[in-house]
Amino acid sequence: MALTMSIAYIGVSILTIVAVGISAVGFFRPPEAILESMAKVGVKESWLPMLGILKAAGALGLLIGIGVPMPSVATAAAVGLVVYFVGAVIVHLRAGDYSVSGQHVYLLLAVATLVLNLVS
Repeated sequence: MALTMSIAYIGVSILTIVAVGISAVGFFRPPEAILESMAKVGVKESWLPMLGILKAAGALGLLIGIGVPMPSVATAAAVGLVVYFVGAVIVHLRAGDYSVSGQHVYLLLAVATLVLNLVS
């Protein structure tokens, strides 16, 4: 059972790393769609580089947690990503954006990564 959970954890972690990493890169050179979405929910364009750094740090922490036997780093990174994306969902909800979009998918991935990290 532990081996199955470890394989699931690594697989979901890699998926999360790739998805969040691509999203982070998009915040450094945001396409018009991201700029419009952020403006719609009241996030200033000047915040995007810092938000991209936070996402990249989370992805890097997960990667380090897989590559180096330091499970606390991966756990901290997963918790950080969950908190980040819960915040993103809240920002969208407060702005009246009730559509299911990217932040929900990333939150789901982060939660799955954290849960599998804790049980494996």
